[in-house]
Amino acid sequence: MTDDQDRKPGATALEAVSNARRLSRERGDGKIRVLFVCLGNICRSPAAEGVATSIAVERGVSDRFEFDSAGFYGGHAGSLPDLRMRRAASYRGYTLEHHSRTVKLSDYSYFDIILGMDDANIDDLHDHAPTLDDLRKIARMSDFATAFPSARSVPDPYYEGAEGFELVLDLLEDACSNLLTLLLK
Repeated sequence: MTDDQDRKPGATALEAVSNARRLSRERGDGKIRVLFVCLGNICRSPAAEGVATSIAVERGVSDRFEFDSAGFYGGHAGSLPDLRMRRAASYRGYTLEHHSRTVKLSDYSYFDIILGMDDANIDDLHDHAPTLDDLRKIARMSDFATAFPSARSVPDPYYEGAEGFELVLDLLEDACSNLLTLLLK
């Protein structure tokens, strides 16, 4: 194994998973609440929400999760995901129907784990976290993409061609599968 493979998922990601399981148990409703975050909430984070939902349904555990997504840029508020992302996802059997929204302060108290797609998202999540406990909920999505050991982020495909959207879906399928497995342990 390389050093990159040894780091995935890293200590911060594993702590966020453990924390999410604990918070769900303490709440007693049997659900783990997961928020995916990117910049505009029209490509990566709604795709993660769609992929995770599909995997949970496929595994018969959808009743154990609540998924949502949000972004820090409000210019797309209320919009469906980018058409190119919806098309790429549709070819793989995913339906993306989420309407874009911005991250709210209440998201920190509501969700058990909050996953940022890149360094800027992680920095923004940290900057807005109201408490130290909320900081423990934040993890990098790419840390769960073990089939992509060198991936440090889920790259924004907005200005890329079709290959960019396919790469995002490849990363998210791997990361969401591993994330759900860890959350259900």
